[in-house]
Parts: sequence; C-alpha cells; structure tokens
Amino acid sequence: MARIMIVDDSKFMRNIISETIKEAGHEVIVEAENGMDAIEYYKKFKPDIVTMDVTMWGKDGIAAVTEILEIDKNAKIIMISALNEQTMKSTKRDVKAQAFITKPFVKADLIKAIEGLL
Repeated sequence: MARIMIVDDSKFMRNIISETIKEAGHEVIVEAENGMDAIEYYKKFKPDIVTMDVTMWGKDGIAAVTEILEIDKNAKIIMISALNEQTMKSTKRDVKAQAFITKPFVKADLIKAIEGLL
C-alpha cells in the first residue's frame, strides 16, 4: 500500500483521484490545491507517490515538481493534466515526472501508473 499526496486545484478532480487510489487499496495522506502547498506538504508528509496537476493558480505543477525533486531526487510523481505530454513538450516545458496521464483519465491507467512506481 502506497501513501499518496494528491495535488489539483479542482476539488472535483481530487475526489475522483482519491476514489481511484482508495479503490486500488492505497492511502491518500494529504491533498493540496496548488504547487506551493504541495511543496510544503511533501516536506511534512513525505508521501510515497504524488499525483500532480499542471495548470494551477500560484505555483504550477511543473514548478512544484522541479522543487520537490530538488528536495528529494527520488520522489515519485505522476502528472495528471488536461494538457497532453506532447503539448507540454512543444511548449518547451520540461516534464520531469515519471508518469503522465491525460485528463479525463481511465481509472485503470492511474492504478497502472501507481503500481509501476512501486
């Protein structure tokens, strides 16, 4: 069982991700609605895996991932975004997460990504 932090500015999306994680037998230890909180919560809770949205107010997901990886180079992060990975790369933004899932996502894809990181 993994201890997982969910980061998304949408409460609705956090609920969907949380349900999926719990159905797969994992634990949601904390939720954040922006990148700044995600960094602080990562330091405090040290989750096994982080799910991270890209587009959020304040510090976006890509900046948050970069800072989390500076804190812990072994952090396991799954980006979940309405922007697909090709779009992210075409804008020259470096996606440093180990997995990338496009919204709307299939629950099995998120579970597979989590299992792949364990």
